[in-house]
Amino acid sequence: MTAIVQTLQARASESAAEARRDGIGLCLSGGGFRASLFHLGALRRLHELGILGRVRTISSVSGGSIMAGFLADRLAHAAKPLATAFSDWDREIARPFRAFCSRDLRTVPVLTHILWNWINPGPRVRQMEGRYHDRLTKLSLGNLPATPHFVFCATDLTFGVNFEFTADRTGDYQAGYLDADAWPLARAVAASASFPPIFGPVRLGAAAKAYRDGRYRGPDRERLVARLELSDGGVYDNMGIEPVWKDHECVLVSDCGAPFDFSVGSTPWWRLLRYTGVVTNQTRALRLRQLFADWNAKRYAGTYWSLPSGLDDAPAATPPRFEGYSLDLAHHVLATIRTDLDNFNDAEMSVLENHGYFLADRKIRRYAPQLLGQNPPAARTPYPEWQDEQKVRAALRSSGKRLSLSRFWAAVKRGL
Repeated sequence: MTAIVQTLQARASESAAEARRDGIGLCLSGGGFRASLFHLGALRRLHELGILGRVRTISSVSGGSIMAGFLADRLAHAAKPLATAFSDWDREIARPFRAFCSRDLRTVPVLTHILWNWINPGPRVRQMEGRYHDRLTKLSLGNLPATPHFVFCATDLTFGVNFEFTADRTGDYQAGYLDADAWPLARAVAASASFPPIFGPVRLGAAAKAYRDGRYRGPDRERLVARLELSDGGVYDNMGIEPVWKDHECVLVSDCGAPFDFSVGSTPWWRLLRYTGVVTNQTRALRLRQLFADWNAKRYAGTYWSLPSGLDDAPAATPPRFEGYSLDLAHHVLATIRTDLDNFNDAEMSVLENHGYFLADRKIRRYAPQLLGQNPPAARTPYPEWQDEQKVRAALRSSGKRLSLSRFWAAVKRGL
């Protein structure tokens, strides 16, 4: 909490950075495969509108980092600018990424290390890194595309700040920065998505002398830095805003975090989780408040779309055309889909992608129309077979369950 307050206070004296604002920053939040698929829909629409190819920085957290890692991998292999890299979005991006999300990523590592993970979490995290390397990307950090600038965010548990993996440097302002261009991108994704307490923390193991320009110079620096541990980026900033809101002229935020759940409980475990949930909700609210204040003050342009949002006004066309899901469906069904890394089915993937697609379209048109060119292409439902809300409700009735025998059996048949 102190780090958040210090960050917000420090921004008042950043007049020099304000003068250098340039480019579009795109932030992809955490939220497991739910977030990855939601962002897939938003990216599809940004690509159609010609905005994605003009993005200067993509900052990502957790599930957002999974999507960003896949996009970076495909872009690196295309060896073209993002604006022209993908002529067939379905074939080159959507289908292969949906195939990735249709396989269970977490069950084998969780079961394999269930007996000793609380004592030694390292092996489980390394196994997850290996799965990202085999299934998602084999890129090294140094081979990330030059444009856009990809920033994969984790949380430095030692110093309580945002830890960044990029092509040119890896680290944070307290510990310092490493030359880690030979590290696998899979390590950055694994650290960014190391959701506690199931995964992590990730211990980097780099020698203290390998870090340069660190602000912390206490007598225990060498001991602290040598034992640096990283957790899910969402512990510090679940929207990945920090790397972009200081120096970009436009900030777009795709937020797949669920609304704060009102509930009552009496067990010690519930209270422990509730303490963490309330603190996390407050820090998220502070970031959003600052973001909206900056937009209102015209420090930079941009817009924000979030999972619980829906179609809250009448369709513009007569007869009405599909322009997204209702607010009731978004809040009471889509926002309850699990934030997990198990196998997602066709209905879950299609609905989440549809939802991200239409929310990005609506918010860009309403709050950032300056990003649109002349005669932007009309929105077209990625998966029109999932427009009917009654059908969606029926198909997603068990999507909030983290444990499902039917999903587990489907994962076994597909291959864990």
